[in-house]
Amino acid sequence: MTPTSRQVESATRHATPRHDAHTEQERAADLSRPNLVILNQYYVPDVASTGHLLHELAVTLAREGVDVSVLTARPSYGPPETWQPCPYREEIDRVHIKRMWTTRFSKDRILGRVLNYVTFTGQLMLRVLVGSSHKKVYLYTTNPPFLGTIGGFVSLFRRHTYVMLLHDSYPQVAVWVGTIKKGGFIEKVWHRANRLAYRRADQTIVLCHAAKKLVCDTYKIDPERVHVIPNWADRNKIHPVPKRETKFAAANHLVEPFTALYSGNLGLYYEFETMLNAAEKLLPEQFRMVFIGSGGRKPWIAEQIKSRKLTNSIMLPYQPFETLNDSLNACDANFVTIAKGIEGISFPSKLYSSLAVGKPILALSEPDSELRDVVEKNGVGLWFELGDAEGLANGIRSLMADPDAALAMGQRARELFERDYTRQAAGQKYADVFRLADPAKPRRNKHRAEADAGNA
Repeated sequence: MTPTSRQVESATRHATPRHDAHTEQERAADLSRPNLVILNQYYVPDVASTGHLLHELAVTLAREGVDVSVLTARPSYGPPETWQPCPYREEIDRVHIKRMWTTRFSKDRILGRVLNYVTFTGQLMLRVLVGSSHKKVYLYTTNPPFLGTIGGFVSLFRRHTYVMLLHDSYPQVAVWVGTIKKGGFIEKVWHRANRLAYRRADQTIVLCHAAKKLVCDTYKIDPERVHVIPNWADRNKIHPVPKRETKFAAANHLVEPFTALYSGNLGLYYEFETMLNAAEKLLPEQFRMVFIGSGGRKPWIAEQIKSRKLTNSIMLPYQPFETLNDSLNACDANFVTIAKGIEGISFPSKLYSSLAVGKPILALSEPDSELRDVVEKNGVGLWFELGDAEGLANGIRSLMADPDAALAMGQRARELFERDYTRQAAGQKYADVFRLADPAKPRRNKHRAEADAGNA
């Protein structure tokens, strides 16, 4: 069984300074504020959740005095109607942003996605290889999924300090989706590139313990250099509001019926069959199921709603971030799901915004999922195994029949969020990791020597 977040030791306990054993100079180094560069294909105002998470992280660190800059692309993640115009250079909340021109083909088509990756990573490679500074820490994300390979490659030719941030694990995801063959040439080459990236990284950050085990076991990384730091939501922007007081519920006739909401990526990593089957069982009852977002499975969901005549289910587009709190609160319970076989190679970050609004969680996953542990052991909702539509329908009925129990679950959800999943808590853990990697500190290059030997 995967440990729960409450059972997890501090994700960065090795980063905690031991002041009693340090000289004054060492203490100052431990409290240093490194110069940080964040590299990611998506960033605000793009609708990609990773882009907004990184913006919140960047702003949190900048407020603490860290010099933070971002190298990214133009908005391109969602449908074209979500692409807001923005300058190639700007400063937002003390974060310096540089955007590069890239193609913006539909990411739902393999060729289009590949061309978008190539035009972004090609430019990024040249910029980092020619212009990176040995005094800075570079944060490589997994958007695109092979981005960290640039860090490993550049570090072969010049001093280049970087941290890996794993959101989705590739090539495992590509194998799971069926894009590439398990054990095939592409997978082997990809793993070799990952080995270079992870072994030469100063530190690595992952979202859950299953991901840490996957990275350490697959690429033989020292576990002390891999830190578990969950994602978060903004406690001020995302907070509880009674459903009856939301404009979104009133506009979409959701005030009276019990409403279960899924808001986010309608992609392949998530399981929607169980939800739709449960909605079919709940057709005669005072119930609404709402899907908000976009992604590869959106057309299929829309077709299922139409063909099954699910008059209790509706689909709506991405909502503006300015009104996100209103739409997230326009429900009585929030769905969080992760598809079969995804545990460890991805984790549903929408859990944190769902906890933040203080509504019960309806969790769908495999039995030994960390998502299940978080929900059940903290009493913040109900968990159901993938495929158990009858159980899900009955669980929804139980919440409909006992509003007080649902209210208590929601209150515990917000309390759990405040304790474990705010961006302030995550920001401090990230800062600890970046201090470990800070080039201004005395270097500990043993792992780099091991990496060189492993890649020889």
